[in-house]
Amino acid sequence: MESYNLVMSALHWSRCPVVESVPGKLGGAWVFRGTRIPVSLIFENLEAGMTVDELLSTYQGLTREHVAAVLEFAAQSSQAPNATR
Repeated sequence: MESYNLVMSALHWSRCPVVESVPGKLGGAWVFRGTRIPVSLIFENLEAGMTVDELLSTYQGLTREHVAAVLEFAAQSSQAPNATR
């Protein structure tokens, strides 16, 4: 589970259009816009072996587009020259 912590801390999530961090909403954690679903749950659960379909059925309000957007953002950001903070 260390790798998802690295992903969460290393990327500029403010640049990802499907997520937001709102003070008072889950302690300011990065969540999917308009939900209370933390972005970190995606990485934690995928790393633990959960499939995208299982994620979608487990977390009401989560969409395939949400998952695709954060995975694409993480992939593109990790390849960018200044991907870290």
